[in-house]
Amino acid sequence: MDRKAMKKVFFSNKMTVVCAILLLIIIAAAILAPLSPYDPDASSVAEKLQGVSSAHILGTDDIGRDTFTRTLYGGRVSLMVGFAAMCVAVIIGTFIGTISGFMGGMVDVVCMRIVDVFMSVPSLLFIIVVYAFMPRNMVTLVLMLAFFSWTKVARVVRAQTLTLKERDFILAAQALGVSKGAIIWKHIIPNLMPQIIVAASLSIANAILDESALSFLGYGVQLPMASWGSMLQTAQKFILHNPIMAVAPGTMILVTVLCFNVLGDMLQQILDPKLMK
Repeated sequence: MDRKAMKKVFFSNKMTVVCAILLLIIIAAAILAPLSPYDPDASSVAEKLQGVSSAHILGTDDIGRDTFTRTLYGGRVSLMVGFAAMCVAVIIGTFIGTISGFMGGMVDVVCMRIVDVFMSVPSLLFIIVVYAFMPRNMVTLVLMLAFFSWTKVARVVRAQTLTLKERDFILAAQALGVSKGAIIWKHIIPNLMPQIIVAASLSIANAILDESALSFLGYGVQLPMASWGSMLQTAQKFILHNPIMAVAPGTMILVTVLCFNVLGDMLQQILDPKLMK
């Protein structure tokens, strides 16, 4: 499908356009968070648990921190963790998936059994156990999230690689004596980019959800650093008295994850001609 046709399909779906605009707004707001006049970690007991006002458009939390400012900074952390975990997962998943699918035989069997083992382990419980023995920081969090999310990318990439390696241009390259590494790097991976892009968009959504869940349980981003999950953890004590504390980060998680999933479905439809009617 050419670019003109892609744009036509994209803009013909109003839901997708709305989701793209919302994501751009959320990302821009997170990037511009330092423009807020409030310090996200500065407490003011005299202003605690205030409602919506002109000074604090989303009120304040239990120690007087501006909820709107913390939501913006929380978006920076959640999005950064999501994108970082996605990058690591895509690199590992693409490498394992292409090697497994192209090499076949015992290599494929071993790689897929490793994938099965990883997918059978409850990721959140395992990460909680790991956090008991490792430093709780952003690097550990990103690596742990990527440690389990690469398996889905590997399965998708392997399935497509099995199809691609039977194509004429791959068989021709093998007949000409091109090395397996060169074939994977120059021919297989470039033709897998549509599937990799779709898997990456969905991986970001899953990483944000997992990070929020871990932070809510106290095993993700550590206080006083704000993330949407840690904000929900703080808000649960005051949900009846000041519900906006939970509504703000909860809504951001819902909207962001929904937008990434909708865009992922649309990208799959645009990049895979077989799904087009």
